[in-house]
Amino acid sequence: MWLPIRIVCLRSQTTWRKSFAANVILLKLSRHRSNANVSHFSHSAGLSAQTCKALLYREHGDPSQVVQLEDVPLPPVGVKDVLVKMLAAPINPSDINMIQGTYAILPDLPAVGGNEGVAQVVEVGSQVKSLKTGNWVIPRDAGLGTWRTEAVLAEDDVISLPDDIPLLSAATLGVNPCTAFRMLSDFEDLKPGDSVIQNAANSGVGQAVIQIAAARGINTINVVRDRPEFLQLSDRLRSIGATYVIREEALRRPEIKELFKTCPKPKLALNGVGGKSATELLRHLQVGGSMVTYGGMAKQPITIPVSALIFKDVKIRGFWVTRWKRDQSHDGRAFRSMLDKLCSLIQQGKLTAPPCTNVAFQDYHKALDTAVQPFTSAKQVLIM
Repeated sequence: MWLPIRIVCLRSQTTWRKSFAANVILLKLSRHRSNANVSHFSHSAGLSAQTCKALLYREHGDPSQVVQLEDVPLPPVGVKDVLVKMLAAPINPSDINMIQGTYAILPDLPAVGGNEGVAQVVEVGSQVKSLKTGNWVIPRDAGLGTWRTEAVLAEDDVISLPDDIPLLSAATLGVNPCTAFRMLSDFEDLKPGDSVIQNAANSGVGQAVIQIAAARGINTINVVRDRPEFLQLSDRLRSIGATYVIREEALRRPEIKELFKTCPKPKLALNGVGGKSATELLRHLQVGGSMVTYGGMAKQPITIPVSALIFKDVKIRGFWVTRWKRDQSHDGRAFRSMLDKLCSLIQQGKLTAPPCTNVAFQDYHKALDTAVQPFTSAKQVLIM
């Protein structure tokens, strides 16, 4: 069913060092993973005419200006490599930040955009043991450059998923649901009936938090910025399991006290915004509770009231799923177990992809322009 492969993509050989790299058109593309080595694109005599399409950027800046669709050469498939056809890849805020040059890890230029997506294996090297033709796979780490039509990757750079889950769920599984799962699991011992409060509740992470928490019997207090379609948004979040949906301004009003007459104060606060919004989440934590910051969309520092530290002994933590994955790289069992649990929730209908807009790969400019707009209600997903 696959068309002839004409694409250049990333060939990776995984070891873990302080940067990750691969060459695009015989130039470096840093992979910036802990303990990753450098691999290079090259032509083989038999495949020198074969290329793939990839979204490349040669400088940092406005994604709509610096990202271009180009042909890149396809390297040969090594004995421990797999050739994959990319099926779908979302545009996440971290992808935009990486192109802008503001993210924590930056590849050497020129670079292929995209850190997440799902692909199908179409060829395996002779020494590949964990994968076979037809498997669906997602990246184990950031930096693979998923905005491309095909890729040659090291076996260890990807991990398999069941192919009976929806395409969009698979394409958006590796970042937001994993972030939500870990934050709900690693910072507080949450039991059925406990509460979690979060801002950015309509984000990809926020919606995954709602659904995973609901599956565990945990209440969620979901804070969103006011907007004209607030009621529609509230209804949609409730339909996927949100216990409460409130406007950000309500955190500073007396009615929040009424909410806590029927719902226990949260043990855990999840902050994806920063600034005043994070400070307000802190005010409502239980004594000894934790606030975990995973994003800073407001681009403002967090102010922590002294009283929260002294009298409530709150814990202030941070979480970055890329670091968690790298910390687990020596033993893939934790990552495998998490993906299995998430896929089980998907198969049971308890975890769905966020609202997505499918965009044809060649229409990437439209997708990039939409992705950077405020109050974007759907994740832009490139369909290859």
